[in-house]
Amino acid sequence: MLLMQFNDKNFSLDKKKKQGKNKKIFNRIFSHIALIAAIAAAVLAIFIALFIRDISQSLPTSEEILGHEPSLATIVYDRNEKVVTRLFQENRNWVKLDAVSPWMVKAILAAEDDKFYDHSGIRPVAILRAGIVDIFHRGARQGGSTITQQLARNLFLTKEKTIVRKAKEAILALRLERIYTKDQLLEMYLNTIYMGHGAYGIDSASKNYFGKSPSQLTITESAILAGLVAAPETYSPYRNSDMSAARREYVLRRMLDLDWISKSDYDTGVREQPQLLKREASKSSLFLKDSPHFVSYILFNKLLPKYGTEQVYRGGLRVYTTIDLDLQKKAEELVSKMKHEGALVALDPNTGEILALVGGRDFDASKFNRATQAFRQPGSAFKPVVYATALENGYRAVDHLLDAPLLFPNGWEPGNYGGKYDGEVTLMDALARSINTVAVRLAQIDGVSRVVDMARRIGITTPHLPEDLSLALGTASVTPLEMSVAYSTFANNGYKVEPYGIKEVKGKNGESFEQNGPKITNAISVTTAVTTRSMLEQVALWGTGAKAKVEGYQTFGKTGTTNDWTDAWFAGGIPGLVVVVYVGNDDHTPLGGKTTGTVAAVPVWKEFVSFAVKKLKLPQTFILPPDAGVESVNVCKKTGFLASSGCPAANILLPAGHAPISYCPWHGGSLSAARADENAPQLVLAPIDDEMTHYKYAMRGLSQEPSASDQDVQGQTADTPVATKKTKDTEHAKAPVKNSDPYKKDPSEAEQMEARYQELLKKYKIIE
Repeated sequence: MLLMQFNDKNFSLDKKKKQGKNKKIFNRIFSHIALIAAIAAAVLAIFIALFIRDISQSLPTSEEILGHEPSLATIVYDRNEKVVTRLFQENRNWVKLDAVSPWMVKAILAAEDDKFYDHSGIRPVAILRAGIVDIFHRGARQGGSTITQQLARNLFLTKEKTIVRKAKEAILALRLERIYTKDQLLEMYLNTIYMGHGAYGIDSASKNYFGKSPSQLTITESAILAGLVAAPETYSPYRNSDMSAARREYVLRRMLDLDWISKSDYDTGVREQPQLLKREASKSSLFLKDSPHFVSYILFNKLLPKYGTEQVYRGGLRVYTTIDLDLQKKAEELVSKMKHEGALVALDPNTGEILALVGGRDFDASKFNRATQAFRQPGSAFKPVVYATALENGYRAVDHLLDAPLLFPNGWEPGNYGGKYDGEVTLMDALARSINTVAVRLAQIDGVSRVVDMARRIGITTPHLPEDLSLALGTASVTPLEMSVAYSTFANNGYKVEPYGIKEVKGKNGESFEQNGPKITNAISVTTAVTTRSMLEQVALWGTGAKAKVEGYQTFGKTGTTNDWTDAWFAGGIPGLVVVVYVGNDDHTPLGGKTTGTVAAVPVWKEFVSFAVKKLKLPQTFILPPDAGVESVNVCKKTGFLASSGCPAANILLPAGHAPISYCPWHGGSLSAARADENAPQLVLAPIDDEMTHYKYAMRGLSQEPSASDQDVQGQTADTPVATKKTKDTEHAKAPVKNSDPYKKDPSEAEQMEARYQELLKKYKIIE
């Protein structure tokens, strides 16, 4: 018994010893584990600290966050502040939070972060949950981002789904919350989110989808837009109406659960079918869709060289232009309907403001801007420069020249269309009917160098201006834009204007970067300008441009047609407007048939101007300035004397004190009175005219017999009341080389201009 007790006692002691030993081992193991855990925790803490520090160092500082500039679209406006187009890499226009519909604010919070106004930028529980899922899936799979985190990602991070990016996102969110108020953060978020189909921010989205400003969005529209944020392409109402409807219902349900809308609002929102704006075919935002020829003109000539790609496409500039959007659209409509390529330019002749500019039928098909880049022969549309030179040198619209065949010593033989010649004609008649031989004679009388000087003074800037007599027939290579400048000089009483398309450029905060206004210089005398314009009015009244006459408005202009009918023009205007229309194929092939400026260009010109006068409410008549130095005279078209009852009459402006005072002797007036008239028209013979030509063609077709009282004292019949003046050839004729082809060296081939356009896109890094 004692032995058993002893053994039990020993067993108990052994057991206690064993338990103590085990406890020591356990304690030792626990201590080691605790030590290892502590070391691991310390290492992990250090790792996390270093990880966060490294991440933080790679992230923008508070100062950099404050200095961040979002990518904003540059908006181009017309003269009436209508939006012409937007230039952007991200189509975004910044709006204030109070300019957004309250329904949109509630919808976006319900869909993305209903606790936005309660948290400090992150939701730790959501992040932990997302982190666990991401770890088990060995990568970022789970969301959990607050609006602030999404904003941080949109502004500063990539879209990659990694744990590192999520950590950066959280750190940036905390920084953002310290810098900005909740309202500021929400405003930034609404202006930076991508909402599909090229729309960045709520302003672009509301206009792209519904054609309205963000303040006008309804509950239903707000739910649709808020639903886009999670997956813009998936929930697009254009691409997947069923998915969009389901997502809309989810957003509305969230708003109802949060008690932000009523059940009635919910039911209406689910049933309602909002009217989506018709979406155009998708085009790259870096290319031009609206008013492309005008926008490309100001873009590559003004905006990009001065401001650079970054500021133009991301800086939110406000560009106020000179064009009238309604006129621009009308011009584009008319040019697009042409059977051949062409251009239309409309200027305010008093300021040089470009009111409309179209350089081709289809910008997508060809970037060649025929309004500014196509150097083409103007044909007879250039003749007013020759006539203006003659008027400046003292000749008058009533003076006479010979319309007779020409043959120069080198074999050059310019003739009239149809090969007919009318003999002695007045200058105004020759211009109105566009007689070639008279224009060449007049250029020889003027002197080619004087014609060139006149062209330069009134705005012809082309380097392709031949200095020979072919210039009189329009063999220069000019652009429609510079022709509009030249004709503006006749419309504005003698000033050369500098064409411009930008009135003002403002920064995104409203600061003015540049302002532009009229730049005008004296070019020709007011007398020369208004007398030339008066002659051009005859063209539109009874000459080759009669079909261009705009009823109720003083209309002036000139047709132009080149050899083989390859180019057709009409250039002219009314008070306050000058318009030039050009028609011609890029490869210089004929337009087909005898397609003249009257046939191809005049109808386009008249329809545009007729539209413009209603839109612009222009004056109907030109106002002569006090120093014009002219008088209005009713004269015979054929003789230039005052019109008798039987005359084909025309009202013309002549220099004051230089108008004939006798009536036309061939239509009822006195021949002797005409011969005694000191201001009687005179026949001006060109240097090339010889006695035979004079004898054969002088006063041909005007041989009415004078009355008996008009017999001279010697009994001989006075054959003409017009004195003759023979001029000298001071420039040795300057006839062009016979059979020369002005198109062999085309200075503006369409293919070259297309290549140049691509070079500009690369130069300004618009494309790679």
